[in-house]
Amino acid sequence: MGSIAAEAIARQPDITYTPDFAKYQARTHLRLQTETLSQTGLPSGYPQHLVSDLVWEGEGLAQKYDWIYKLTAEQIEELENALTHFKSLGKPMGYINEENFPLPNLHAALREISKELHFGYGFKVVRGLPVERHSREDNIIIYAGLSSHIAPLRARQDSKYDEKPADVVLNHIKDLSSGHEKAQIGTPAYTADKQVFHTDTGDIVSLFALSTAVDGGRSRLASTWKVYNELAATRPDLIETLSQDWIADNFGNANQSYTTRPLLFFQPATTKSPERIILQYARRYFTGFGALPRSTEIPPITEAQAEALDAIHFLGERFNVGLDFQRGDAQYVNNLAVFHARDGFKDSAEQQRHLVRLWLRDPEYAWETPEPLKAKWAQLYDGVTPDSQVFPLEPFVRSASKGIEKGKAESGSA
Repeated sequence: MGSIAAEAIARQPDITYTPDFAKYQARTHLRLQTETLSQTGLPSGYPQHLVSDLVWEGEGLAQKYDWIYKLTAEQIEELENALTHFKSLGKPMGYINEENFPLPNLHAALREISKELHFGYGFKVVRGLPVERHSREDNIIIYAGLSSHIAPLRARQDSKYDEKPADVVLNHIKDLSSGHEKAQIGTPAYTADKQVFHTDTGDIVSLFALSTAVDGGRSRLASTWKVYNELAATRPDLIETLSQDWIADNFGNANQSYTTRPLLFFQPATTKSPERIILQYARRYFTGFGALPRSTEIPPITEAQAEALDAIHFLGERFNVGLDFQRGDAQYVNNLAVFHARDGFKDSAEQQRHLVRLWLRDPEYAWETPEPLKAKWAQLYDGVTPDSQVFPLEPFVRSASKGIEKGKAESGSA
């Protein structure tokens, strides 16, 4: 095993979770000088150019698209009434749905937001949820209730809670690096560090701001369709690389040390849907992070894959739009066509950035799941019942993000 490990260490490209632009440029220069790279050929069937509202860049976007949906006083009152109604039922939080959290007037607007996510620009921010009025539990009920009208299916983000089997459908995004969890953290979600561009898992990723940082923490979004068009025009060989199988670290899973699948998928147009590109990846599965370093006992990524990881990140930075979270904002993002990042931030003892996250799916408008992702989607959505759902009220490091010695990887990303 030692020789295999040594060979893997020797062959793994010089790449870390934090992208290095100078190394990226050097790698690109070397590959262009020493390798014969296709400048014209895309994978079979892949489009030369995507045309859609989902193709956008941050510069000038605010002039043509208003991504803020500001709640009115009447709509906030309707949310308050729905909260009172749900609590009167005496049901567990897993029973939060359109029927049990009724929003007869706001419902139509929330369904339009779902359309925007699937067929428009791919993201929206609902602003004005009355966080300051409520306990954390009531805020989570309001957030889950509002979200159920946008996308009614909640995904499991962890399969155990308090060391017992459970379908954890809500996750806290907060800096836990100063506490006892520090040695366990294998993802920047639980630090104040910058997060590089990535996708989560599932159709829609949503974040709700219970409180914001003293400084920094800006959410950044970028259109993967815009990134695709740029690469198709300038480096089609990297489209080919992204569409091939990649070896993703499973971080200590004793039954399966790594998984293999493409990062990029193409879906041709049908009578019911336009042609689509889907990107699904998180950089840490190929570079490691913190308490979850990349295993030296699995095949390394290639130089082409290392360049592709940097290329899509730096194009994401080039084309991104920055969204300043306000307390009470709920952000919804099409996780199949828009990837996201986060600036580093600073907290204080009095004010700390604290978001909660849902992974969602809207069966009415959902995109077809690519075949290589169906097993993962089944882990997310199948068998999640109202009685099995858990909405933790306090932050913790979920299983998929813990160091190998503390817990084995399970479903998830980010």
